[in-house]
Amino acid sequence: MTNIATKETVKLYRMSTSEHQCPWGLKAVKLLQKKGIEFEDYKLTSKEETAAFKAKHNVQTTPQIFFGDERIGGYTDLAEKLDVEVEGAEYSYTPVIAVFSSAGLMALATAMGLTGFMGFSLSLLATLKLMDLNSFAKSFEKYDLITQKIRPYGKVYPFAEIAIALGFLSGVAPLATGITSLFVGFSGGISVIKAVYIDKIALNCACVGGNSKAPLGIVSFTENAIMAVMGLALIFSTTTGDVKSTLLNEAEPTSIIRLQDIYQ
Repeated sequence: MTNIATKETVKLYRMSTSEHQCPWGLKAVKLLQKKGIEFEDYKLTSKEETAAFKAKHNVQTTPQIFFGDERIGGYTDLAEKLDVEVEGAEYSYTPVIAVFSSAGLMALATAMGLTGFMGFSLSLLATLKLMDLNSFAKSFEKYDLITQKIRPYGKVYPFAEIAIALGFLSGVAPLATGITSLFVGFSGGISVIKAVYIDKIALNCACVGGNSKAPLGIVSFTENAIMAVMGLALIFSTTTGDVKSTLLNEAEPTSIIRLQDIYQ
């Protein structure tokens, strides 16, 4: 197979910008080099150039590999043509599972319900982001539409997230909490949809920190969607004067009540 490939001009087109190196393009480079196949490496250095390439060749994704005039396809197609086992994506859901499991247990232990779950979840997520703020901001900028226009937003985001979390947990300033939650959740959801389902870019999600290997996709979208819905519900309940039904149940957790009974 390698002999056939090397008789033709092999061309690799992949997205390579200062903000994003396509992981599948890098895998294709590695595979071609491993097989000793000489190739011409064409780097698409902007979103506009990438979009123009996709339109010209009527393809939805990059990288794209050509053997002469024959379009092979992406990395997976190249691996199949060269009879090589396909490498899987280096993704891990472990941090996501850890965060939401911990938040769920805390909400259960404190009897705070869904609002408490969101408050604890956002607090934990914000903490992970703040552990390496620069790394988070750099990773976040790769797909967040607001950060791409206003860079400081990437560093403000974790603080906004923890403010929303404290609002959910304390019940203080419900209208401001609702508006901020709706804005952050809606804009974040749009950014994820564009990056994953329109631009079809393979990225790690910055939701659990800038150095995570959690994939950007349905988990990120769901998180933002829930944040937007709860923000909208909080705005509605605040304007209708029924905030208590949306915020935490004011009843104290059973364990706390029992301790009070003991010491009385």
